[in-house]
Amino acid sequence: MDGEPVGKQVECPLNMSTSMSPPALTTGFLGKTISGPFTIPSGIVATALPIIEYLIRNVPQVGVITTKSIGLKPRLGYREPVYSQYAPGCFVNAVGLTNPGAHRSAELFAQLEVPEDRFLLTSIFGGSIEEFVEVARLLAPYSDGLELNLSCPHAKGYGTDMGQDPKLVKEITAAIKAVVDIPVIPKLTPNVPNIGEIAEAAIAGGADALCAINTVGPGYFSAYGEAVLTNELGGLSGKGILPTGLQCVRDIAQQVDVPIIGCGGISCADDVRAYQAAGASIFGVGSALYGMTSPEIEDYFDVLAADIQGLDNKSETLIRYDMGMGFRPVTLVENERITDDISVLRFDHKLDIKAGEFIFLWIPGLGEKPFSVLSDDPFKLVVINLGQFTAQLIEMEPGTQSYVRGPYGIPAIPPDGSRIIAVAGGTGLAGVYQIARDYGNADIFMGARSAERLYFVDECEACATVHLATDDGTRGYHGVVTELLNQYLESLSEEELNNTVFYNCGPGPMVHAARKVQRKFCSAEQIFNAIDYLTKCGVGICGACTAPDGRRACVDGPFLQDG
Repeated sequence: MDGEPVGKQVECPLNMSTSMSPPALTTGFLGKTISGPFTIPSGIVATALPIIEYLIRNVPQVGVITTKSIGLKPRLGYREPVYSQYAPGCFVNAVGLTNPGAHRSAELFAQLEVPEDRFLLTSIFGGSIEEFVEVARLLAPYSDGLELNLSCPHAKGYGTDMGQDPKLVKEITAAIKAVVDIPVIPKLTPNVPNIGEIAEAAIAGGADALCAINTVGPGYFSAYGEAVLTNELGGLSGKGILPTGLQCVRDIAQQVDVPIIGCGGISCADDVRAYQAAGASIFGVGSALYGMTSPEIEDYFDVLAADIQGLDNKSETLIRYDMGMGFRPVTLVENERITDDISVLRFDHKLDIKAGEFIFLWIPGLGEKPFSVLSDDPFKLVVINLGQFTAQLIEMEPGTQSYVRGPYGIPAIPPDGSRIIAVAGGTGLAGVYQIARDYGNADIFMGARSAERLYFVDECEACATVHLATDDGTRGYHGVVTELLNQYLESLSEEELNNTVFYNCGPGPMVHAARKVQRKFCSAEQIFNAIDYLTKCGVGICGACTAPDGRRACVDGPFLQDG
């Protein structure tokens, strides 16, 4: 990986006629000169190594790279929904400290090249002092500093319980300082009567800086009389906690004299200036990135940095207050069983959804999952039994009510006059059928293990040329669909190939095999892939659906251009 930051780095002029000098874009922080005064708080966007690498390459304003909180052992976290919006710009979440564990994280961080002008702040947590110390020992060699998560409001035994006890905060901080030789930065909870007292305890334990605040709460949010979050309770973030964050940073700054990372409700330059006035020197922008694609995040930080230099506030106009997470009810009309583990579900509503977009289906008490929509009018989903949620879904009886949110993602829009070749496996047909139907001049390649597992063939034949392949030869080509695809592409002229755009959708191995065949005949720019990545929030915040290059499938896709 090229570790050099991409983009301009401009020193902020210090002779501006203001009552307070703006934060410099290059700034000192705990012994390092870093490329920008911003961070993205733990657990938001930068939750996987490829996303961290993307930020290092493309967003120099984020000088402090804060990781997701890491514990000693892997945690799966809570079932979805884990994130919801209760008002524009205001959110509630309970992810459950999902992480791969300290040992695996150490292996991953060993592959990460952090430039000299970035500060890698590794967030850690533990259920005891001993756990905290062990995680610190494992991850300190790969980090510039350790953030101590003493403030998670929804994971019992981890966080707030510890962060509300000044004595315990001091003991944890001191114990970690005794075994590492890098800065230690406790992250403080706002859910205490006197945060200054907690800050003093952390400093007494040897803290080099402080971070404030974590989410407020926990809080409860419901829809149609049901708790939205599977955990029921979650931490509050976004614009609604801005006053709390500012007060906490001010109270901390009045009690102790160390650098403060201020976060909570920041969405624009005016908010940054308010945090600076309160006493912060590094500024965490988190929930404001809701719904932004990766290029939009780059643009946002460019504008935010320019705002600070010019005393403007244009960055506020880039925040996505128009992207909702509300649910609407749908009723199942028909459950067409294809095989023991595949069903096509038809609901009573038409959906306003564009080709390539996706939705979430929520069953209160069970959870939610993302789906490409097989048909918008009538609204249909194809479901394969892959776990607890889908096992119940394929057994759902007509008349059952569930709930939909969305659509999300970037619509698929083929170039004018292009030939479309869509390749689908598993439930991937749902991702490509509407593209072929709406734009025409299409070939659909469908693969399955056997003829009985094929579905929606007649509908596809009504709008496209269909090519079938089954592993056992019971229908169509005897073999895998990518072999059939290869044969077909060999028959096309160079002119036909140059005018073709490919949409691949399905399990990772099939998609990778399809794109490998296609790259023999065409350029990467002609190929778009939608792989069944794990998708949790759907709005780009949790980072669960990261692709190897750092793009997030939910906001940058689901169809990601190859290359």
